[in-house]
Amino acid sequence: MSDLWVFGYGSLIWRPGFDPAERCKARLAGYHRALCVHSHVHRGTAERPGLVFGLDRGGSCVGMAFRVEDAKAEAVVAYLRARELVTNVYRELTLPVRLSDGRPVRALTYVVDRGHSQYAGRLGTAEAARIVGRAHGQSGPNLDYVVSALEHIHEMGLRDRWLEEVVARL
Repeated sequence: MSDLWVFGYGSLIWRPGFDPAERCKARLAGYHRALCVHSHVHRGTAERPGLVFGLDRGGSCVGMAFRVEDAKAEAVVAYLRARELVTNVYRELTLPVRLSDGRPVRALTYVVDRGHSQYAGRLGTAEAARIVGRAHGQSGPNLDYVVSALEHIHEMGLRDRWLEEVVARL
């Protein structure tokens, strides 16, 4: 059996919640990072949803790939399912990613289900900032999540002008 790879594009980048054997910047083609999911648990409530990231179709996304040793894979997958599939707004897929050193690997990742009621679609920066600024969930203020995401995206040497505008409006 081979080791498991996990692709993180949102909070998994800075808080995977497991101890990877290796971590490496990676690119996933065919999907882009978007603040497109109404959060009813971690960063908002059903009455006042927040916004969290999803992988939405089109473009590409640079994130972080984590290698998990085979002996720990089952426990990590169980943990990720409990974390990411709380309301089933994501589909669990194994997709090809290219690590920054050129290696191609297949990685477990979570892609937004566009047919789910929590899919927010493409929002303008003013609307996204309004939602984020007033939401709070089990994991804390939505604002903290969005600001932290932007900081870690910048630490990876990346820019996200749309997200920068959302944060500027906050």
